[in-house]
Amino acid sequence: MTPTKTTLHPRNPFAAPYPLAELALLQPGLTAHLKTTPDGRDTLNFADPEAVQLLNTALLQWQFGVKHYQIPAGYLCPAVPGRLDYLLYLQDLLTDSHQGKKVPASAIQLLDIGCGANLIYCLLAATALRWQAIGSDIDTTALTNAAVLIEENALQRQLSLRAQQKPQAIFHGVIKPGDYLDLTLCNPPFHDSPAAAAAGSARKQRNLGLSNEAPLNFAGQANELWCEGGEPAFLRQMLAESKDFANQVYWFTTLVSKQQHLAKLQQQLQQLGATQVQVIAMAQGNKQSRILAWSFLTPELAALWRQHRWRRG
Repeated sequence: MTPTKTTLHPRNPFAAPYPLAELALLQPGLTAHLKTTPDGRDTLNFADPEAVQLLNTALLQWQFGVKHYQIPAGYLCPAVPGRLDYLLYLQDLLTDSHQGKKVPASAIQLLDIGCGANLIYCLLAATALRWQAIGSDIDTTALTNAAVLIEENALQRQLSLRAQQKPQAIFHGVIKPGDYLDLTLCNPPFHDSPAAAAAGSARKQRNLGLSNEAPLNFAGQANELWCEGGEPAFLRQMLAESKDFANQVYWFTTLVSKQQHLAKLQQQLQQLGATQVQVIAMAQGNKQSRILAWSFLTPELAALWRQHRWRRG
C-alpha cells in the first residue's frame, strides 16, 4: 500500500499560501482576478482559465525567472506546484540511487513523455533543478508552442523536443540509439473516451459550484485527456515498451492516478524482469497521486552508470 500524504514536498517553495499581491506586481493582469474571502484573505477564482494562466506565469517568474509562459487556448494549463513536486521526488530518487550523494545537475538527462504545449516539466527541470530535458509529443501544435517557450526563455542549451511520429507508440521512435536517460516521466491520459473526459469536467464544475456554462481551467486536447482503454491501458503499454530500452534508462517513472491500478502494474513489472520498483506518494491539497518508478538495470550496470555518468558534473 502507498502511504497517504497530504502536503507538498518539503523543498517545494509553493507550500505556503501564495503572496498574491506580490505576484500581481509581476503580472498586473492578476489584479482584476483577485477576490477577498469572508475572513479577509486574498484569493483567486481558480476555475477561471485566464486567472490560472496569469497565476502560473507569475509563479514561474517569481521563483525561477521564467519570463515567457503562453499556452494556446484549449490546451492544458497545469498547476505548477504539483508538477514541481514530481520532479523533486525524482531528485530524491536519484540521490537514493547514488548512495545518498546528490547527482550533479549537469549530468541529469530527463525525458518527458507527452510534454504538451505547456512544457511544464521540462521548464521546471531546467530552471528549478538545472537539468537537461527532452520533451516529446504527438501534437505538432503543442510542440510548436513548446519550441517558442524554449526560445523565448533562452533554454536551448538545456531543452530539446522530439516529435512522436507514431501515435500508438510511447518510447519507440523517441528514445534513439545511443541515448542514455537518467529519468523518464509521464502524466498519462486519464480517461478512456471523450464522454468520460466530459463527465470528469462536469464533476469538477459541480465540485466548484459552477454552472455547466462556466469557463474552466481544466480544459485540454483529446490526447491530453483520454486514450483507448484509459490510464490502465496506456500504462500497460508503457511498461511493455520500457523493457525494450532496459539498458538506456536508469529510472522509468509515471504518475498513477488511482491506487487500485498499482497491483497489476507491479505484477507486470515483475513479469518483465524489473530489478527495482518503487511507489512514491504525492499530494496537492486534497488530490492524492503516486509515482511508479522502475528500473531494469542489474546492480553491476547500475554501478557502471553511476560511475560513468553521475561522478561528473
